[in-house]
Amino acid sequence: MADAEEENTETLQPAFPLGRVKKIMKLDNEIKKVNSEALLLVSLSTDLFLRFLAEKSAGVAVEKKRKIVKLEHLRIAVKKHEPTKDFLLDSLPMPSQVSTRPSTAESRPKPTVEKAVPAGTHRIDDFFHKCSNGISNQTE
Repeated sequence: MADAEEENTETLQPAFPLGRVKKIMKLDNEIKKVNSEALLLVSLSTDLFLRFLAEKSAGVAVEKKRKIVKLEHLRIAVKKHEPTKDFLLDSLPMPSQVSTRPSTAESRPKPTVEKAVPAGTHRIDDFFHKCSNGISNQTE
């Protein structure tokens, strides 16, 4: 019987890069180390959950006779599934009330005015500039 179990075992390959999942998990200050088995389980669980959401959202889109899954279909799918609704519905953005497409003049990016940053805070652009500067300095 042990031989039959060994024949049926196959290695599970997670859909998400484990390094990135580990970095996301370690964003929580309470997590210092991540076990490799826990990392694999979190990655596979995330994959299963996203597949479930995609299937349910696609089902709602088909019910509404649509070919493209939109945010409203995802919200409806989440509302129909009680456990998911309890934790995810508040995190989803509200669908826009206006469904008309903007004209080409409105869709052009407008020049932005730099706003003053409050004392003690940093702009996210600074983070990316530091990373790109650090990479170029290391390669030289």
